[in-house]
Amino acid sequence: MRFFLIDRITHWEVGSNAEAIKNIALSEDFFSDHFPRRPVMPGVLIIEGMAQLAGLLLEAGLHAQFDKSAKAVITILERAKFRDLVKPGDTLTYTARQLSLNETAGKAAVEAKRDGRLITATEMVFSFREVDDPQLDERRQRLLDLWRTPQ
Repeated sequence: MRFFLIDRITHWEVGSNAEAIKNIALSEDFFSDHFPRRPVMPGVLIIEGMAQLAGLLLEAGLHAQFDKSAKAVITILERAKFRDLVKPGDTLTYTARQLSLNETAGKAAVEAKRDGRLITATEMVFSFREVDDPQLDERRQRLLDLWRTPQ
C-alpha cells in the first residue's frame, strides 16, 4: 500500500518554502486499526506527510541549483514533538522551509498545523539517491503537477 499524505500544494517556492494541505477523512485505511471506535491519525503518518512535502521541495531545489535529479530519502528526524491528536474531519497544513542544500543532502524545517495550532514541528535531514527510472520520474512529475493545480 502506498500512502500519499498530501492532497494539494498551496504554495511552492523552489529553494525556499512550500505549503500543502491534507484533509483527514474517516475513510482513511489506517483508522480501522488506529484506534477502533476512537480514530486517531498515527503520528508517523503525520511525519510522512511532512517528509513528502519537504522531500519534494529539496528535490526541486537540487534540480534548480545543481541540475541534478535524485530522490530525497529521510535520514534524520530532529526534535519532533507532538502537541495534539489529529482526528477525522481535521485539515492539516504542512509547511516546509529549506534550511540547507548541497549535491548530496538537504535539510528542512517542517511543521504541521490544524486551524493555525501547531500539531508537530521538526527538522528533517535527507540524503539524495540517484534512481534511473524514467517511468518513476514521469509518475512523480504527474503527481506533483496534480498537487500544484489550483482548485
